[in-house]
Amino acid sequence: MSLSKTEAKQLLERLIFEDDRPQDWVQDVWGMSPTLGETAAKLLDVFDALIESCPEEKLENLLQDFYQDSL
Repeated sequence: MSLSKTEAKQLLERLIFEDDRPQDWVQDVWGMSPTLGETAAKLLDVFDALIESCPEEKLENLLQDFYQDSL
């Protein structure tokens, strides 16, 4: 079964940020340290750009690798 980019992004976000929304995570980091918060915001921007530029098949393979490792 093939995953859409939206589905793959949601699964990767759940894997990385657990139950937090990515934007909430950035705000939490920013609250601890503005310098690290700026870095967290850039990291989230890069994450979003990578999801958009990566083919669906590669995203699905990446997810399979991560989820197999966690079993």
